Amino acid sequence: MVKGTSRRVIVVDSPDPKLFEQAIFIVKNDAFSQEGVTSQQILGEACRIARGCASAPTAKPPLWRLIPRWGWAALGVAVAAAGIALWLL
Repeated sequence: MVKGTSRRVIVVDSPDPKLFEQAIFIVKNDAFSQEGVTSQQILGEACRIARGCASAPTAKPPLWRLIPRWGWAALGVAVAAAGIALWLL
């Protein structure tokens, strides 16, 4: 929360509106004082970052998560049956 100060803010509409509506960037106070930096460049950078975050690849789940629960249950039953069969021999 910002109190008692004025800040420059860039609001960018989300390129993927399934999850987010907007991205909000708070611009540093000295961003415009740097030589050769225009407001268009700062806006372009904010849009580039928002697009990059929306299209970032998601991490693949571990292999053990790809097996459904019923598969794990069947494996447990098979192992238990094999253990009992070996014990009875």
